[in-house]
Amino acid sequence: MDRPVPVALICPERTVVATAPASDQLRLLDVQALDTRLQQLAHRRSASPSVAKVTEVEGRLADVHTSLVQSRTAAEDLRREVAKAEQDVEQVRTRAARDQQRLDSGAVGAKDAQALVAELASLARRQEALEEVELDVMERLEAHEAALAELESAHAQLVAEKEAAESERDAELGDIDGTVAEVAAERLKAADGIDAGLLALYDKVRAQAGGLGAAALRGRRCEGCRLELNPGDLRAIAAKGPDDIVRCEECGRILVRVEPAGPAA
Repeated sequence: MDRPVPVALICPERTVVATAPASDQLRLLDVQALDTRLQQLAHRRSASPSVAKVTEVEGRLADVHTSLVQSRTAAEDLRREVAKAEQDVEQVRTRAARDQQRLDSGAVGAKDAQALVAELASLARRQEALEEVELDVMERLEAHEAALAELESAHAQLVAEKEAAESERDAELGDIDGTVAEVAAERLKAADGIDAGLLALYDKVRAQAGGLGAAALRGRRCEGCRLELNPGDLRAIAAKGPDDIVRCEECGRILVRVEPAGPAA
């Protein structure tokens, strides 16, 4: 039996296909079920807890990494301070040792010896002050390195946590993507051979109606918007042929008649 040729009717609100084989309209529900499943999988993928976990860990890791860089920089600054303090102390010690050697040699006059003694006393005070500075910087460096070690440990733990979260995410998304591929293949098979005009209309309506382009008409209710049709609409539907495409007046979706419409009151 020849398939009826779809007829396009132009109305002010929308372009519709007037007819398509009733069997194709029934198959449209299978296609819709698979499209709904694909939509659910897409939502599951985007709302995956494992994806959120990776994002959350990455945020904490970024914060710790920033603190770690700052702490490493501060530690380097303190190490340079320690090196400078050690150098200052060593210079004073060297100067004091040289003066003491000159004084001990007895090769200087009384006036020079007196000056050397005064300078040695001054150098001793200077050395004591510099050693206090050196000790203070070393203590600050020691405390900072302890804090830096904790940051290094926290950073390493977060890196390991991120790797574990990424592994879990990749496994979950891999499963979802595998299921998507299977469902997509089923969808292609389910849609194969369905009237092209009907499919085009379905895809257009689905894009406009939140992913639901076709719904069953069970009794008096549209399964798309879950509303009962009014008596006038039910009588109009009952008067149509099996190949006539019916649209819900409430939500605009394609109504697939899976059973006789309920009696019009």
